[in-house]
Amino acid sequence: MDAFTAGLLQRIRTTESDLSRARDEGDDFLVEVEQAELDDLRRLAAEHGVEVGVSRA
Repeated sequence: MDAFTAGLLQRIRTTESDLSRARDEGDDFLVEVEQAELDDLRRLAAEHGVEVGVSRA
């Protein structure tokens, strides 16, 4: 796995975790921010052929 793929997958995992935490805390604004970030990261992964797998978020 190259550095780009590893970094992208790590950012996705981190963002999924942050999104889950925001949901647990009831922070609607942060949920929207983290969801938008996750959507962008998943789009970037798809554009570069990076398989993300099953999401927890």
